[in-house]
Amino acid sequence: MKSFLLPAALLPVVPLFCLALTAQAEETVAAASTTPLQLSAYLESYLIHDFNQPANHRRPGFVYSHNITDDPSINLAMLKAALSTERVRGNLALGAGTYMRANYAAEPHGLRNIYEANIGLKLSTENNLWLDIGVMPSHIGFESAVGIDNWTLTRSLMADNSPYFETGAKLSYTSQDGQWLVSGLLLTGWQRIQRPDGNTTPAIGHQLTYKPSNTLTINSSSFIGNDTSDAQRQMRYFHDFYVQWRLNEQWGLITAFDIGAEQAASGKGYNVWFSPNMVLRYTYSERLQFAARLEYYQDKHGVIINTGTAHGFATTGYSVNMDYRLNPRMVWRNELRQLNSRDAIFNKDGSQQIDNNLMAVTALTVSF
Repeated sequence: MKSFLLPAALLPVVPLFCLALTAQAEETVAAASTTPLQLSAYLESYLIHDFNQPANHRRPGFVYSHNITDDPSINLAMLKAALSTERVRGNLALGAGTYMRANYAAEPHGLRNIYEANIGLKLSTENNLWLDIGVMPSHIGFESAVGIDNWTLTRSLMADNSPYFETGAKLSYTSQDGQWLVSGLLLTGWQRIQRPDGNTTPAIGHQLTYKPSNTLTINSSSFIGNDTSDAQRQMRYFHDFYVQWRLNEQWGLITAFDIGAEQAASGKGYNVWFSPNMVLRYTYSERLQFAARLEYYQDKHGVIINTGTAHGFATTGYSVNMDYRLNPRMVWRNELRQLNSRDAIFNKDGSQQIDNNLMAVTALTVSF
């Protein structure tokens, strides 16, 4: 009975946090500054109950955001400075929280709090052509590490298991009418600041985005590179495609499909993984929104998610989401998420493995 009562008990806690923070937050958004340097901050706290009650109080290993259970946590706390002039732009953002710890675990300690650090130079006075260098948000996918930018509270399986950030150089062109964005990238690797040991081969990528209207976005992104040492050398080819469509004033739809292939360690053939995803959002009012997600992820050979089971990772996910905007800076978010796998890959009570997982999460985001 405890596992059913605890999530309900969590809900009264969040409004108390909300009231305390709302008293300190401004009720209206300040007018945009005309200075080239802009400062901002973002904070997302959350509380998860996993009905499987894993002994280590952690979400499964393939979850890289909102991965602590039954303990109030910070997913992302970030401070950012952004410079924007006619010819130069740059961003420096430092972050902390469970998102940073999970996604930057492979980086040296001195780099684990760098959310973003890049500088850009406009190469043409007549065209919107930019060269950006440094640590940047990933060009792959429709989801961001900043939760409030997404329609759902938690990240999808495809987002958690593809790059959130990247390091390198990006040459990008935006058409005068804003309908086309074309980018080419030279990167250090698959979600890397520092190259893998023994790796000297750069990775490449592209992004092509078409916005024929303010209601439709079509995006194609890719990654090609070796994310192992030069001696091991396993080339990885990955493509992300999504369409985001505002159907009308209330309804919005995102459909996405990722597919990747990596050379087998034996050097013979390729191991393929893929993931389709669909998110439907309903805007009831300026304050209240709902969303539902259906997703699937298959990685039979364990390229990205290695389960060690007979069928590999073959998991279907369902989630429902409710957002309530308390004021222009604060949003209270709630989600119920179910994952069903072909094999028993989820820990239950620290004593057995089962093929399904249900969790409830509530979160509060604050933006300044």
